[in-house]
Amino acid sequence: MKTFKLARAFQAALIGMAVVGSTHVALADIKDYEFKLVEPTVAVGKDKIVTVQLVNKKTGKPVPDAVIFATRLDMGPEGMPEMATKIVREPGGEPGSYRFKAAFGMEGKWLLSLGAKVQGETGTVESKLVITAQK
Repeated sequence: MKTFKLARAFQAALIGMAVVGSTHVALADIKDYEFKLVEPTVAVGKDKIVTVQLVNKKTGKPVPDAVIFATRLDMGPEGMPEMATKIVREPGGEPGSYRFKAAFGMEGKWLLSLGAKVQGETGTVESKLVITAQK
């Protein structure tokens, strides 16, 4: 009888550990992430590279493998949001760094708008970063 009770207690403990071990506890909130420009200025011209880092604000560490699904580059800060330019994701870079190629047709301030999903988190990281194009 004691063996039976001990075996049942052991099974219950194993089931409890499996349930606790299988639950995912989110340690961060989507608001804990932000994009930062590596370099806030770029030269006017075609095929210029802009690099941003996605970082966890609590730890300061870069966040690799985010899925960037929204990009826009326009001259909104100069009062010309209709003046948008094509922006293309470029391969390469360090983990947590994301590179884009774009044409900066004129001097001034350009607004880079990004939307991304972070692995294991719910919600979307949205950022608006100002880049200065100069000759």
